[in-house]
Order: sequence, then C-alpha cells, then structure tokens
Amino acid sequence: MTRIKFQQSLEDLKENLLVMAGLAEQAIQRAIEAYRTRDLSICDLVSRSEIAINRMERDVDQTALDLLAMEQPMATDLRFILSVIKINADLERVGDSAKSISDRVRQMEQLPSAELPVDIPRMATLASDMVRKSLQSFIDANAELARSVLTMDDAVDAMNRTAYKTLTKVMEEQPHLAPQALNALMISRNLERVADHATNIAEDVIFWVQGADVRHHKSVMAREKSQQAAPSSSSAD
Repeated sequence: MTRIKFQQSLEDLKENLLVMAGLAEQAIQRAIEAYRTRDLSICDLVSRSEIAINRMERDVDQTALDLLAMEQPMATDLRFILSVIKINADLERVGDSAKSISDRVRQMEQLPSAELPVDIPRMATLASDMVRKSLQSFIDANAELARSVLTMDDAVDAMNRTAYKTLTKVMEEQPHLAPQALNALMISRNLERVADHATNIAEDVIFWVQGADVRHHKSVMAREKSQQAAPSSSSAD
C-alpha cells in the first residue's frame, strides 16, 4: 500500500468512526429526551440506532485490523489506529447505555407518575457534554480539550452516588414508589457509565496525540497528592 493510499485509508477510518460517534451521541440524547417526555416513539428510534451502531462497530474494527495487518504502521499512525479500535468499543457501549435507558423509560411509562428527588436531566446534560467534548477532542486532535473531560467525571460520579443514596431511601420509606425509584436509579447508573466511556475516549485521544498513557489518572493523582502531603522521611541533624 502506498503512503498516499495509506493516509487516505486513515482518513476514511476516521470518517467512519465519526459517523458512528454521531449515532452514539444522538442515541444518548434521544434516550434522555424520551425520559423527559415519556415518548415511546423516541425509544423506538434509540433501538434502531443501536442496531446501526453495532453494525458500524464491526465495520470500523475490521477496517482498523486490516490496516494494522497490511501496513504495520509506526508511531503516531499506530497510536491512532489503536485508539480508534478502543474508541470504537466505547462508542458501542454508549449506544448500549442509551438502549438501556430507553428500556427503563418504557417500564416507567407503565407505572404511575412520581416526583423523585433526583435530577436526572442535569446528570444527563453533564454526561452528554462529556461525550461531545471527548469527540470534539478527537476531531481536533486536541489533547487539552480531552484532559478537560477527565476533570468532569468526578461530578457525574458524585451525582450518581447521591442518586443512589436518595433513591434507596425512597425505596425503603415509600415502598409503593420502589419500581419508579429503581428505574431512575438504573438510568442514573447508565449515565455514570456514559461518562466513564467519554473519559475513556478522552484518554485514548491523549494517547494518540501525545503518546501519554493517562489511564487510572485518578489513582495516580491521589498517590501524588498523598506523597506531597506526607512529611519528609529525612530530618535535620
């Protein structure tokens, strides 16, 4: 394969991944809109999107593997292809989470309406913003934008923990609302997973652009802070 043809193949791979990314981002947005409006026709759109996302995941993976086998790329091109394979898997899981949310909406539609003390739309907005920013960082090859996504994950985790505590209390104190609370709890959990996948995508962008492995960045940062706060083992005579 000539270099020019190889570079065109990389561009085609990127374009196909971005098409899939658009479907995944749209799916999660539709799932949340279905939650807000209880519109089951939107749930049907999410289900159809998942089928298309799954098909595209297989196509992108096969193209990436073919490029690895035929060209044996080095350095940046190799990191790019490896990142595409990993981002591809995370986008497919975003689609799965969207489908799970829409399935919960279908169940909630069959239950009496209930006001629950949890702000799912706010959590959804933040998780969706993380997906959008992580994908924009991929489009722009912008490692700094990708790093900004990493800092957003803590907020979604905190919201999910709060939702768990609040909704568990509802189930204990108001058993008649347990089904509604459980569905909301599972939607919160799926949004937390979406945020995790956005974080993974951002990490892969940083790996591609800078060659830096920032996986498990939270544990690394916590260890560094602990080391900085610890007193020095040496003492003056």
